[in-house]
Amino acid sequence: MNILDVNNVHKQYSNHKAVNGVTFSVPAGCIFGLLGPNGAGKTSLIRIITGITQADEGTVSLDGGQLDHRHPSKIGYMPEERGLYKQMKVGEHLIYLARLKGMSKADAEKELAYWLDKFGISDWRKKKVQELSKGMQQKIQFISTVIHKPRLLILDEPFSGLDPINANLIQEEIFELKSKGTSIILSTHRMEQVEEICEYMVMINQGENVLNGSVKEVKEQFKEHLFRIRFKGELPNYHHEGIQIIEQKANEMTIKVTDDQYSNQYLGKLIEHGVFIDSFEEILPTVNEIFIKVVEDSKTTA
Repeated sequence: MNILDVNNVHKQYSNHKAVNGVTFSVPAGCIFGLLGPNGAGKTSLIRIITGITQADEGTVSLDGGQLDHRHPSKIGYMPEERGLYKQMKVGEHLIYLARLKGMSKADAEKELAYWLDKFGISDWRKKKVQELSKGMQQKIQFISTVIHKPRLLILDEPFSGLDPINANLIQEEIFELKSKGTSIILSTHRMEQVEEICEYMVMINQGENVLNGSVKEVKEQFKEHLFRIRFKGELPNYHHEGIQIIEQKANEMTIKVTDDQYSNQYLGKLIEHGVFIDSFEEILPTVNEIFIKVVEDSKTTA
């Protein structure tokens, strides 16, 4: 089952087509990467999903029902540009935002105490937001996004400006929320994070989705049939059909094959010549390499 279905969504601003027929689905209970270069249409798309603006064409469904005024309470959205009221006290601010999402005061108080204690910042409840460091403010922003227990959580650059310790803390919370059934959309420029924590992804470029699927499927789609062999011994000096040696070091080499059968045959020949194979692994492209290739290719075809 999908938590979110985006079907042929379009959005026009004056003479600019921000979103042009984007279609994808987010499986329930997963971490989903929303990728794209600056100006690709990600923010416009997020605003449509959260109900801030409406699509000109197409549909958005949440939990099997077409998006309407009831759904924002099921969504938690942390924008890249943080939006806390500096003069408000932390506790009052979080209670206020929770009540806006439909929580009772008693439930909001209970969740507030839970999150402040979990982050070890209960002493900051009566402090004004402006008294907090940037990293501390980002923790408060995160709490404001999850306090009402949303079914769908949208995080736009959630690790921006965080030191490694706090970034790891937020990442652990993302995993824990997922384990409890929350579906999470992560919009980020840090491709290594997508590779590390996302199961599915869509890539938006120039308002259109250009890649869509599981991270594993996307990497398989762009593989170049490269393999890394680590070995011990003297390599025989001969050419094998279907094998191109791309790089060779003392005890490691990278080969490119035209067919998997040739790699098996080549390994057999190496073993016959007394070469000991430590490891043999396929080299798949990183999400960052795929991202760069897709964006650069789109420039040449535009």
